[in-house]
Amino acid sequence: MNALDGVEKEALREALINLGFDDVRFTDLSPIGPNRLKEWVESGYHADMEWLRNSIEKRLNPDLVLEGACSAIMLGVNYLPSEAGAAEQKRWGKYSLYQDYHDTVLKGLKEAGALLEEQFNLGPRDYRYYVDTGPVMERGWAAASGMGWQGKNGMLISKTHGNWLLLATMLTRVPIVPDAPIKKRSGDDFARVELGALCGKCRRCIDECPTDAIVEPGLLDANRCISYQTIENKGVIPRDLRPGIGSRIFGCDICLDICPWNRFAKAGRQVLLAKRYSVVELRLLDILEMEIDQFREAFRKMPIKRLKLRGLLRNACIVAGNLREESDWSEGRLDSDWGRRVMNALIRLARNEEAMVRPHAAWALFRLWGAEAQVFLAEVRELEDDEETLEEYRWWDDGLV
Repeated sequence: MNALDGVEKEALREALINLGFDDVRFTDLSPIGPNRLKEWVESGYHADMEWLRNSIEKRLNPDLVLEGACSAIMLGVNYLPSEAGAAEQKRWGKYSLYQDYHDTVLKGLKEAGALLEEQFNLGPRDYRYYVDTGPVMERGWAAASGMGWQGKNGMLISKTHGNWLLLATMLTRVPIVPDAPIKKRSGDDFARVELGALCGKCRRCIDECPTDAIVEPGLLDANRCISYQTIENKGVIPRDLRPGIGSRIFGCDICLDICPWNRFAKAGRQVLLAKRYSVVELRLLDILEMEIDQFREAFRKMPIKRLKLRGLLRNACIVAGNLREESDWSEGRLDSDWGRRVMNALIRLARNEEAMVRPHAAWALFRLWGAEAQVFLAEVRELEDDEETLEEYRWWDDGLV
């Protein structure tokens, strides 16, 4: 088969855009930073996401994913919210304000697969597709395809869509002439854009990260990343990181929001997304006092649901513990009726059956009420048998002496 190019290639691009994708690019499967990926994992920057370590060989050799694959179709879905309140809030990562995109974008990929089968007489085993879950180098290939470039925040930045593209990948045995990567001028020549190259001297994403998670341009330490800690971490969040989390209860967009390239971005068509912006109306007490049935109803089919109630309560305790700082969750003084409700909710959570929740509830009470918290936690502490929670109490004992 001759490589797809010209009119046929553009017809395929248009057909895929008509399925709801906001950007469509094509690239070959040239190796993308193999040493950098291995060094990142060996440095432990992947935290406990061992699936990244276990998938390195497949990521570096697409033939192990789809034998005979020669092209990648990179598909972008713009998830910048169309309503100002949802776009400007800082509590929830923007991608979480929709039904789980893994499910809704997957519908578009299934239609794209049917399109490939019809146009190129393929079978279902002649291609593979993934929505941010497969062993593929989606950001590197997206940059190689000219969809954008990898910024100093490590994310794909698009001239058209800013930092707000969800990426999907289709591997295929159909040869397609690659799109050109974004170029930068170097004297009279044009050179392929390297990581962070169109960021210039800007360091906003690095300097504004409250937990110093970006250790060098393009290199993220997931152990210190607020998104990792509030979503992927299934245990206790390190004490030294909790103040930096601030008011962020699920995910973090600081290194995305701060990027100057976003000034060119507009909300996408959202054909492959299902808005659930009402989650931003939840109050802190709504979450601190939430029961399992309320949780299931509030976050049905949303990515937040996979955090489970215990994870959300843990995060809410941290948000509560930061109320003395500038917080958009605050509804009054801590000595008001509202403040007393927060205190009582935290005391109940210090007794919660989930060991993941209890140390964070104790931390929040000590942060907000200091030595006074020792009094109303005395009975709770006597009944505690979880070592990580007891360590929280001992740490505060030392700090309050």
